[in-house]
Amino acid sequence: MKSLVVLSLCGALASLPLSATAQTAKRCLIGAYQLENGQTLDIAPSRGDTLHWTAFTGETGRLRPQADGSWTSTVGWTDRPATDTLSSADCKDGEKSEITFGGKRGHRLAFDVSETRFESNGIKLVGRLVLPKGKGPVPVVVLLHGSEDDSARDTNSLQRALPAEGIGVFVYDKRGTGASGGAYTQDFDVLADDAVLAMREARRLAGARAGRVGYQGGSQGGWIAPLAAQRSPVDFVIVGFGLTVSMIDQDQQSVALEMRTNGHSAQDTEKALALTRAGERVIESRGRDGYEAFDALRQKYKSEPWYKDVRGNFLHLVLPLDKAQIVEGLNTKYKFETSFRYDPMPTLRASTTPQLWILAADDRVAPSAESAASIRSLIAAGKRYTLAVYPGADHGMTEFEVNPDGRRVSTRFPKGYFQMMRDFIRDGRVGDAYGNAVMTLPAGGQ
Repeated sequence: MKSLVVLSLCGALASLPLSATAQTAKRCLIGAYQLENGQTLDIAPSRGDTLHWTAFTGETGRLRPQADGSWTSTVGWTDRPATDTLSSADCKDGEKSEITFGGKRGHRLAFDVSETRFESNGIKLVGRLVLPKGKGPVPVVVLLHGSEDDSARDTNSLQRALPAEGIGVFVYDKRGTGASGGAYTQDFDVLADDAVLAMREARRLAGARAGRVGYQGGSQGGWIAPLAAQRSPVDFVIVGFGLTVSMIDQDQQSVALEMRTNGHSAQDTEKALALTRAGERVIESRGRDGYEAFDALRQKYKSEPWYKDVRGNFLHLVLPLDKAQIVEGLNTKYKFETSFRYDPMPTLRASTTPQLWILAADDRVAPSAESAASIRSLIAAGKRYTLAVYPGADHGMTEFEVNPDGRRVSTRFPKGYFQMMRDFIRDGRVGDAYGNAVMTLPAGGQ
C-alpha cells in the first residue's frame, strides 16, 4: 500500500557498485550552487552511480560519472543526452566549493544547518532546519511527506533549493522512515499531529529568525498540511498535486480516468468501477470482508477487453492475487493504518489559512479535475485560496513525453513552478504568470 500517492523523483535506475573515489565524489557534489549567470542549481543524491540535478527554472536531469572525472547529463528522466554537462568540480576536504556546469562556473552555497530530534506522542523524530546565512528574519516552511517510505532528509531537494532563494526549510523523517522511530503509517490524524510538532520544533530552532511560517505538502502531504494548519495556526499552506477527495474516491477517479484514456465506453467504465469498489472493500477490511464478491466480478470480467487497463491507485495491489495472498500481503507488508475515507473538504471549508494549490492537469495518480473544481468553488465562496493548474504535467508536477509503448517519461518541472512556491512563501501572494499555469486568484484580490 506504500504505492498510495507516491511522489518518486528517481527512476528505477540500475545500481552499479561504486569505487571509493566515485563514492567520495558523489557525496562531495551534493548541494546547492549559484552559477555565474545568477541561476541556482541543486545536485541531489540518486540511485546507483548517478546524481540528479535540478535548476530552479525547472530543467532537470540525471548525472552519470565519466572516466575523466566529468559527469554527463540526460534530459529529465529520459535516456537522451543533454547539452549541460558537469565538466569540472573542485572537491576539497569532502566539501564542494566550485563546479562548472553547462560551461558556467558556480560556487556552492553555505547554509546555517541545525540537526535535531523531537518527540511526537512518544515517538522520536529526526529533523533538520536549513536557514540562509545571516541574522535577519526569513520565512520558514516545514516540508511534509507524500506516501514515500524513504528519508526526506536524504531525498527532498527543496531543503537546499528554497534556502538558496532566501527561505528557511525544516525537513524531517516521518515516523517509520529514515532515522525516525515509530511505525510507518498513513493515518492522517497521527501524521498531522507529527507535523504540528515539527512546526513547533522549527520555530524553536529558528528563534528570532522565523518570519512567516507554513507547510508545503506534496501528494499525500496535501491531505495532511491543511489538517495540521487547522490544529495549530500558521501563515500559509502550499499543496502540490494533492486532492480534495478521499483516498477511496481517488482510486475510483483513477480507474475512471484510465478507462476514458483507453477509449472504453461508459458501460464498461461502470463495470470497472463496480470491480474497483469491491476490491476497495477487500483492502479496507484487510481481506476479512468482500473477497467472494470481488472474486466473482474478477472472474466475470477478466476476459473483457477493458480489464487489462484497470489499475487504479491501489486496486492493482490485490487484482492479481488469490485470497491467501491478499490476506498475507495486507496483514504483513501493508500492515499499517490508512485513512481511506478521510474527507478533506470540511477542513478546507473551515480553514482561514491562505493556501496555494498547484495541480497537474494530466495527473493519472491523483486526477485533478474534481479537486480543481472544488478549490475554485471555495475561492468563489471567499476563501483566500489560490489555484494553479499546469497543463501537460503529471503527478510529481513533471512534464513528460510518451514512449512508443505508451509509458510516460518525465522531462522537466514546469516553468515557474518553483518560483510560484517561493513567492507565496515569501510574500503571501503570487505574481501574474508562472509558465503556462492557469491561475485562479482569491476573489477580491490577494
